[in-house]
Amino acid sequence: MRLIIASAGRFRDGPERTLFERYRRRIRWNVELHEIEAKGRHTPAETIRREADLLDSRIPVGAHVIALDEAGKTLSSEDFARHLGDLRDRGRREVVFLIGGAEGLSPRLVAGADLVLAFGAATWPHLLVRAMLIEQIFRAQQILARHPYHRGGKGG
Repeated sequence: MRLIIASAGRFRDGPERTLFERYRRRIRWNVELHEIEAKGRHTPAETIRREADLLDSRIPVGAHVIALDEAGKTLSSEDFARHLGDLRDRGRREVVFLIGGAEGLSPRLVAGADLVLAFGAATWPHLLVRAMLIEQIFRAQQILARHPYHRGGKGG
């Protein structure tokens, strides 16, 4: 299964990038990071529209789309793992995770997603969301493999 993380903004050298790469190297699935930028100064609405067009261009036809949005559904790590495992077992070839920029993700992309996912009620910086997402993907892999990395319970 190919996992694409399509995200607004670009990593610079720093702890978020280091953490992201640390987990990405440990994942057996093919994980690609597609970074986009709506260059120039725009109104917030124009920025959202431009980013939406760029993110949309990263979605392969037939891919399962998961939009990350603070108004989305919160899943336990086990439920997230089950979701990815079901997609894998049903032969889904590509899963795309969409992460918006500072202005948020376009309502058009959120509405068109197969799943809208939130990491709690808090708002998180998009670069940190990448690190949180890649860790949850790694954790899902470990849960599906019945590896003790994920021990369940709170804070695990």
